Amino acid sequence: MDAGLHRTEPVPETVARLTDGEWHRLHPASPLLKGGIALIAILGVVLANLRERLIGLFLPHYDEGGDPVDYVLNHGFVVQALLGIVVVLLVLIAAFSVSWRMHTFRITSEVVEVRSGILFRTNRKARLDRIQGINIVRPFFARLFGAARLEISQAGHDANVQLAYLASGAADDLRREILRRASGTTVAQASPVAAIAGRRLIDRRMEELLAPELDPGLAEPDSVVKIHLGRLLGSIALSGGTAFAALIVAGTIVWIALTGQLFGLFVVLPSLVGFGSYYVRRFTKSLRYSIAGTPDGIRVGFGLLSTSNETLPPGRIHSVEVSQPLTWRPAGWWQIRVNRASHTSGRGSENQANTTILPVGNLLEVIRVLELMLPDLIGQRAGGLIESGLVSKGDDAFTDSPRRAAWLRPLSWRRNGFLVAPGSLLLRKGALWRRLIIVPQARLQSVAVVQGPVLRMLRLADIHLHTVNGPIRASLDAIDRDTAVGFFERVAELAVLAGEADTSHRWRSGEAS
Repeated sequence: MDAGLHRTEPVPETVARLTDGEWHRLHPASPLLKGGIALIAILGVVLANLRERLIGLFLPHYDEGGDPVDYVLNHGFVVQALLGIVVVLLVLIAAFSVSWRMHTFRITSEVVEVRSGILFRTNRKARLDRIQGINIVRPFFARLFGAARLEISQAGHDANVQLAYLASGAADDLRREILRRASGTTVAQASPVAAIAGRRLIDRRMEELLAPELDPGLAEPDSVVKIHLGRLLGSIALSGGTAFAALIVAGTIVWIALTGQLFGLFVVLPSLVGFGSYYVRRFTKSLRYSIAGTPDGIRVGFGLLSTSNETLPPGRIHSVEVSQPLTWRPAGWWQIRVNRASHTSGRGSENQANTTILPVGNLLEVIRVLELMLPDLIGQRAGGLIESGLVSKGDDAFTDSPRRAAWLRPLSWRRNGFLVAPGSLLLRKGALWRRLIIVPQARLQSVAVVQGPVLRMLRLADIHLHTVNGPIRASLDAIDRDTAVGFFERVAELAVLAGEADTSHRWRSGEAS
């Protein structure tokens, strides 16, 4: 155990062993789960298609005139065939064993390090103070083996470190311990060690398959936000993709009715199959979707057969966007996306990178999720500010575009504005497609004011807030020129002060040791 960590409470024995700074091996089934099964399947297909040539290679008298299995049985080559199968299996087992032995990891008080490779060695490190999130993925087949993949996200492209695979029961405790070390606290939280050695294997697997994705003891029940099944189906039905698919079907029907030719079906059917598979994936991945606040950040989990849950520590969200398509407005539904400095290999509920935190939710759920993600940034007036930014038509605490901006924003100039709140910057825009963008001041990288010829003539300017790359573009068009300049000067000063006061890289360093 690292000398710099003084524990006052015990941690599970397995976690204590895996975090002692020594090198350890992964789950014994890791080679199979990482592609070994696919390799065996491909090898089986190749052997099935080339069996005549292979038998002819070892048995020169085989004339390829009949079934090779009958030839082996009728000529007494069963022992030789079985020996060949045994040799192939032994070679595969030896290869998997070497791969498993050469793939090791260690966890210290500063880094998580992984070494892998047989001929070409790879060494990857994740510094604990640079961790952007920890994701635990449990593919369905891996769950049958009681295994899970733990992925540590870092800033940058292809910078993540994976532990694929660990024992499923140890993965959650190990994540909790890594986050504890990354948080800067030296006090380990108590985590009971379950005595499962005497229980049957099948009982343990059933318990793991049926267990909730979020441990009820980790978060207060009031802090957990879940997606209603009917709302999930409704959001899919009212999405833009559904409308596009409906237009394709309607156009095809009209074409067939006018021309009497069925050729259009051959063009449309592949597209409809693609839409259908996309919606099935989106629906199944959004089942059991939950967002909860934990001591180490916000936890996002989803999935039915293959599950994923990720913890985002405080300060790892660089900007937030709450948006509402026009088709969702009658139902009052919204979506929340974020910009992050890291990218996990897992895919979200919409088969995109995990930037969608809330696929669909009502106004109360949106406010609750934003308070979980940004608990210290919006302040006591969070609910009112968020609601005003989302549904207000203007004439409120936001500084909106002047009337002359109607030449450029005829529908949205009244609700096109900004608000400087304690610790955060809010940008509101859009009349048909409503959006509210929240940028934590400590995460702001730069601010810019842009003015082209048309804007100069109208005495207007555009505002740009720069954060890490992602789906969110934090900008605001057609703001009064003098107001934009004042915003620029004020925000530049606030960003420096917020950055100096930010301690989110060690978010629990103030706790007693």
